[in-house]
Amino acid sequence: MSLRTTTRRFLAAGVLAATALAASGCGMITAENGGSTADGGFQLADHIQDRIDDGQPMRIKLSYHDPSLAFAAPISAGMERAADEFGADVQLIGPTGGDAAKQVSELQTLIQQKSVDGLAVSSSSSDALKPVIAQAYNAGIPIVSFNTDNPDSEQMGFVGQDLRGSGAAEAEELLNVLGPDATGKVVVFSVDTGAGWSHDRFGGFEEALAGSDLEVVGPVNVGNEPNAAYNTVESTMSGQSGVAAIAGLDCCSTTAAAQWVQQSGNTGEIAVVGFDLLPATADYIDGGVIDFSISQNPAEQGYQAVKVLHDFLVEGTEISGVDTGSEFITEENLADATVEG
Repeated sequence: MSLRTTTRRFLAAGVLAATALAASGCGMITAENGGSTADGGFQLADHIQDRIDDGQPMRIKLSYHDPSLAFAAPISAGMERAADEFGADVQLIGPTGGDAAKQVSELQTLIQQKSVDGLAVSSSSSDALKPVIAQAYNAGIPIVSFNTDNPDSEQMGFVGQDLRGSGAAEAEELLNVLGPDATGKVVVFSVDTGAGWSHDRFGGFEEALAGSDLEVVGPVNVGNEPNAAYNTVESTMSGQSGVAAIAGLDCCSTTAAAQWVQQSGNTGEIAVVGFDLLPATADYIDGGVIDFSISQNPAEQGYQAVKVLHDFLVEGTEISGVDTGSEFITEENLADATVEG
């Protein structure tokens, strides 16, 4: 029996998956055309089923909120590895500069033109993407989130790191670095304090430090542009005293903070902790400027985002969340770590 006449249901499970079947303003699409059914299940679009039946390569697109970021390079590498393994037609897309409205518009065009068989989205603004995630789901296009979660949307699963948990882990390891009797300020920086991922990560970080004698300052928004990020760190730090540590919530605020610590002569005086392992981050760890960074395995995020969609489309495998984990990178294990970018 063709899967065209069968409602494909999904299971969004796993520690990091956060799914909900919320009502959508886009309306319901009949089972004849694909999309949601009256009982809340997922119905694969007919035009996608036709491509599966014809044995055509699955067109899977990963929409990343800013492909110009260095973090996008290892995601793309993982995506291409999956494409080679599964024979899929894959592409990394998204708006340069992190414009949520442009990302939504690009996704809507794909949906309307029926030019994609599976979607994975990483958004800088969860609220902005909720309607278009629902639009894809209702149009019968399987859709997951990766790298950044979209809770309370109609995503069918999440591939990535537990953001709140990773923030808490960063704070707990920072306490180990500073010692149990540490006092002073911890200044926190983020490339986008308004983004859902930043809010979640900072929430976990702040909560984990709540019982300590450390004062959290921030988070301070630095933006994506490297020179502007450094300037913001520099101006922020010029107004602070008694700083024990700086914490970045992402790749690029971490490197901006490390650059300031090194150039200001505070290496060894102010601890620096953060996320991801860009080449510059690895250099700062090797030079003793950064105490540790947490890798979230972006290459695996790109690979698994393609895999879960391809397995669902071709094999009928239920979609579930994939935890790509956290790894603390220090000077001791740097030689064995994979640099991202």
